[in-house]
Formats: sequence, C-alpha cells, structure tokens
Amino acid sequence: MPIQKTTSRIDINQRRIINGADADVIQLYPMRHTFAWDAYNIGNANHWLPTEIIMQNDIEQWRSANVLSDEERCAFKTVLGFFTTADSIAANNIVIALYRHITSPECRMYLLRQGYEEAIHTHAYQYIVESLSLDEGEIFNMYREVESIYDKASFILTFNEGIFHPGFKTGTFEADQKFLENIVVFSLIMEGIFFYSSFAVMFGFQRQNKMVGSAEQIQYIMRDESQHLNFGINLINTIKQEQPELWTPEFQQRIIDLVREGATLEYTFAQSVFPRGIFGMNAEGFKQYIQHIADRRLTRIGLPEQFAVANPFPWMSEAVDLNKEKNFFETRVTEYQTGGTLDW
Repeated sequence: MPIQKTTSRIDINQRRIINGADADVIQLYPMRHTFAWDAYNIGNANHWLPTEIIMQNDIEQWRSANVLSDEERCAFKTVLGFFTTADSIAANNIVIALYRHITSPECRMYLLRQGYEEAIHTHAYQYIVESLSLDEGEIFNMYREVESIYDKASFILTFNEGIFHPGFKTGTFEADQKFLENIVVFSLIMEGIFFYSSFAVMFGFQRQNKMVGSAEQIQYIMRDESQHLNFGINLINTIKQEQPELWTPEFQQRIIDLVREGATLEYTFAQSVFPRGIFGMNAEGFKQYIQHIADRRLTRIGLPEQFAVANPFPWMSEAVDLNKEKNFFETRVTEYQTGGTLDW
C-alpha cells in the first residue's frame, strides 16, 4: 500500500490488532500488544533445530523386527502423516492470511517467528522420514488417502477460503467477524485440538523408551505449538476488547459449535486410527482427553465448558515442560561420544 504522509505520531491508544493505522505496521514503539513481544522473545529463547537430535537409536529400533509391533509402526507413520499436513496448513495461514491483515507491528514480529517455527517443524518431519528411510510418498500424501486426516484438513481449509482470497479485507462487521472466526479455528481447533491425539501417541512411544529421538523432536514441536496457541488466545481476547461488537451471542454459540465439531473430528481420528488403543490409551481415553482440552480452550476465551470431564492422560501436562538447554547439552555430548574415537 502507498505510504501516507503525516505530521502526527502514532498514538499507542489507537493501535489495534486489525484495522489500525497504516503506519502502525512499521513503527514498533511505543508498544501496546506486549504479549506478542513477550512471545517473540520466548520463541527466540526456545530456538532449536531437528538436526541437533541424534536419531541412531530410532533407526536401529525401526530396522529391528522385535522392537515395534505392526500396530505401533502404523500409529507412528499415521501421526507423522498428519503432522506434515497440519504444519503446512499452519504456515500458509500465517503467510497468506494472518500477516496481511494484522496491523499491530509487535504481533507481526511474532508471526514472522511463528512462520519460521512452522518451517522448522516441517524440517523435523522430513528429518525423521529420511532418517528412518520411510516412504515419503506414503507419509506426505496421507491427507489425501486417510479419511480422518482428510476430514480434519478439509474442515480447516473451509474456513481459510474467504480469508485467503486476494480481494478480502477487514474493515466491515462481516469481514472482521470472518477474520476473528479464522483465528479461532486456526488457534483453538487446529493448534489447540487437532495436534493433541498425535502428541499423546508420540509421548506414548517416549514413555516406552521407543523412538525417543523422534519423540524429543515432537516434544519441542509441542512446546512451540503451546506458545502459538497462547498467542492465538491473546489475539482473540484482545480483539474482543478492541472490537466488542464482534463478540455477539450468536457468534459465541457458533464458536462453541465449531469447537464441539473439531473435538468430534479429533477423537474420531484417534478412534479410527487406533481402534484398539496404544500404550494403554484406548479409544474412550482419547475421546475424554480431547473433550477435556476442548473445554480448556473454550474457557480461555471466556466461553463455557461443554463436556466437563477429567483429564485421563495427566502426564501430557508434563510433556511440554522441557528444559531445552539441558537436553541440548546432553544430546551434543552423546553425539561427541559416538562420533568416533579421537586419535591423539
């Protein structure tokens, strides 16, 4: 857009998530949406790369005929197939939709960091596929071939269609509500619900001391996604404050209905992919877990619980609590020790 010449300075009180002044996207200070700047700094502190993590034990376990059952191999490949699709959709939503229309420069700063993290996640999946010599065509095409993955991807993309259109712009009640709906679906459902059955399965491997290199990468990804979710929730709650007229009773009920539908899609995915359960997690447990986290997502944006169930996988709350520095140090020491014998 053309730059508008002006003699006035940016007023922090006029800064908004969407529909702010054109110059807002350039001038970082004074800062209003400090939650975004905090998230940007946390993301920088949490930086990691998949190639830091040694995959030798995973490779040996995958090649062995005795370590993993057929059901475990199928579960591992299926969650990896979902992850490859999910993070590609997330990256597209950030680059093509969100960044274009958000006028807060500090929020844009974090979105740039978030987009880079989605690239790291895609790198991680490719690193796992290559390390284990998996069929890339099988993994990266599951969103077309596995019905429950296809259904989740189609659900998300339905809400992206209007926002992705080059002619879409915020500034009207209908457009702003559509944009807010996109953030809710993207943050609460995509990043806050659709990843979590697959996270649980990968940490099930970790708890069995199986495929721990792959699981460690997924643990870093879950930590990133938790930060993405928190940022999205802050976006939603801030837009509610800045434009309360959008948060109508009808819109709130629509969000509740969408979260309920998203929860159904997610535990249907878990039940169809893992019909007999895995690592002691059965179909009913997956359903209850997804309902539990769906309630948590709703209450974070001020909406009522819908399921009121307890968390059947309490260890999942601990999985995201990862000390990066400690794990990085231990990983690198292992690599130095296994890299070969030094000649003095």
